[in-house]
Order: sequence, then C-alpha cells, then structure tokens
Amino acid sequence: MEQRRVVITGLGLVTPLGIGVEASWKAAIEGIPGIGHITQFDASALPVRIAGEVKGFDPALYIEAKEIKKMDRFIHFAMAAATMAVEDSGLKITNENAERVGVFIGAGMGGLPAIEHYHKAYLEKGHKRISPFFIPMLIINLASGNVSIKFGAKGPNSAAVTACATGTHSIGDAFRIIERGDADVMIAGGTESVITPLGVGGFAVMKALSTRNDEPEKASRPFDAERDGFVMGEGAGVIILESLENAIQRGAKIYAEIVGYGMSSDAYHITTPAPDGEGAVRCMRAALKDGGVELGKVDYINAHGTSTKYGDELETTAIKTVFGQHAYELCVSSTKSMTGHLLGAAGGVETIFSILSICHGVVPPTINLDNPDPECDLDYVPNRAIQRDIECAMSNSFGFGGTNACLLFRKYRGA
Repeated sequence: MEQRRVVITGLGLVTPLGIGVEASWKAAIEGIPGIGHITQFDASALPVRIAGEVKGFDPALYIEAKEIKKMDRFIHFAMAAATMAVEDSGLKITNENAERVGVFIGAGMGGLPAIEHYHKAYLEKGHKRISPFFIPMLIINLASGNVSIKFGAKGPNSAAVTACATGTHSIGDAFRIIERGDADVMIAGGTESVITPLGVGGFAVMKALSTRNDEPEKASRPFDAERDGFVMGEGAGVIILESLENAIQRGAKIYAEIVGYGMSSDAYHITTPAPDGEGAVRCMRAALKDGGVELGKVDYINAHGTSTKYGDELETTAIKTVFGQHAYELCVSSTKSMTGHLLGAAGGVETIFSILSICHGVVPPTINLDNPDPECDLDYVPNRAIQRDIECAMSNSFGFGGTNACLLFRKYRGA
C-alpha cells in the first residue's frame, strides 16, 4: 500500500512566551525570554527559584466550568492548545468523519500537582478528602481522552510518555497513523505542568537545573560557555495533522508537510547522552532517510539544546557527524533559551516553531549566547532572529532513558 502524504493544517500553543500561536511566535522572534521567578508556590527554601511559567492562563476560555476541577493543569493546557489548533484548521468533526479523526497527546510527568495536593490532604484529613476525580486528573492519557471527548474524535486515541521526547514522539506516531491509512486527521502534540516543589526539587537535587536565580531571564543559555543547567518550563503545543487528500478535499490551509520521522535509543545511561551523540546521529539519519531528504536541503534545526554541558556539546557533535560540512551552513537554534525546557511539551512547541520558521522564512534566535562554548561551533543564530528561506526544518528531542525522536518538515509545494 502506498504511504499517504501528511500535512499540518492547524496550530495551537500555550507557552511561557504567551497564550496562542501569535503571541508565542512574536516573542520568540523578538528574543523575549519567558523565564522568571516561581510564583506558583513558595520556592524560597529551594536552590532553584526560577522557571518558565505560563502567565495569565484562564482554563474557562477552553473548558466548561464544571469540568475544570476534574482536570489537572497539564490537561487544561492540552485542551487549550487543541482547541486553538482545531479552530485554526477549520476542521469540523461530524458523525460522518468522527471515526477517522484521532488524538495523540502525551506528557512526560502528568498530574504531579494533583499528586502533591491530594497527598497532603490525605495526610492531614484522611482519604475522604481525596477528590473522586484524583485518578483521572493525573493519568497522562487523559489529556488525549478529554480532547477526544470535547471534539467527538472517535479515531485512534493514545499518548506517548517518553520524557523530553514525548511531544515529538506523539506527533511522529500520529504521522505514522495517517501515513498508513488508519486515520485521516490526528490532533497531536505534548503538554506539561510540573512546576511544583517535588518537580523543581527533584531536578534540582540531580544538579540538572540552572541556579542563576538573580538573573532568571539569562538562566537558559544553550551552547554558551557559562550555561549551568536547564530551566523548567510548562505549556503545550498541539497540531492538526491531516492526509494531503483530506486537506485538499476540504480546502484547508496548509502550513507545511511532515516528511520524516526518526526514533532511536542510546541504550547507554538514564540521563547522560551516549558518547559522541551516536544515538542522536542514528535518529537524525533515520528521519532523513524516511523523508528521502538530501542533507543540503535542510536549512534549519530546532535543537534539543537544553543548556546542559554534555547535552549541548553532544548534540553539536551529532549534527556535525550527520551533516558533515553542511553543518556549518545550517541554522541551529534552541528556542528553549526563551521558553525554558517544557519537558513533555517541548517537542510539540518546538515542532510549531519549526513549522512557522518555514512559513515565515525566519529563524528564531538562541538568546543569551554571549560566550560561545568552543566545543559548540555551529551557527546557533545568537541573540537575534534572521531571515532565511527554509526548504526543510528538523526538530530534535532527546529524553531521559536515552530515548530520541526527530521530525522533518518541508515547505509545501502542492500536490
């Protein structure tokens, strides 16, 4: 059976840069950081007191009032981003097409805020103070479940849980579902909200987070010699993937075509990337092979680029291994320099930034790149966005456990 072409027809974003695609993209292009001091709880006792929080979010704009309390914040974000994406796409889900529309939205850690809240309630006042909605609040696939219920999408319904690669795997797996003909449309992406005492404290004791508490806006600095760890963020990125045939049939606008998806495992260490980034190398090569794309056609890579010492160096090494001399002609940027690391939501958000870079011919910058690490010697688009015609963009995500995911997008040039 011939594999079907798949395009992107709708986008939805909730990020520390803003609520909605327009606000988030504008801030990213202008290099405005979304990092600040933590306000969601008292972090004064922690060594890390900064994060990329979503500000001014009102779930009532996207969810019925009586349903809000049944969902944790990561589900609220997923519902919002999915609503934006569906509306943007002009997709109408009816009795006739419902079984051909699916949902694939994952999270890395799920309902940690609910776990912390109700554990405290249990210890203080017993089990009767636990909400009957506690379990559905925390289960990761309830992001997909609630989105499918809201829109009546009766097709494939699933969720990836692959740490920092979650959003990318969710979109890639949704791409495969359409490609092989098991659905015509998929609502897919990633979501996360775990800026909590345990979430921040847990990463802090791993020494994974930046402690630049006095300059939060400068704390996330991928590829910079003075980087000292990543900054936690939260949010969601959801897209509408659609078979080209279906998109044309209903006259949908098309942002870009998704052409390649790669997966690999380091099989090396639970947190440290494999030597020379060899797992990332295999992942990027798999995406390029899957898309049948020549190295020279790739103009931009939205890097995993978390602002950790080994991660940034090894991703740079991997890009040079895959692309050879062309690596020095590529634009490589990390939008995590502005958003922080959105964990399970990162791949969904960065997919959208990659797609928008193709649509607008603009590469978002890596901000705070003031003193480049000598080991990181590519063009990371330091501090200012640049204009560039982009034929193909790649988005990388590499997660704890050595799980790697890579997506490849191409400018849509017609059927």
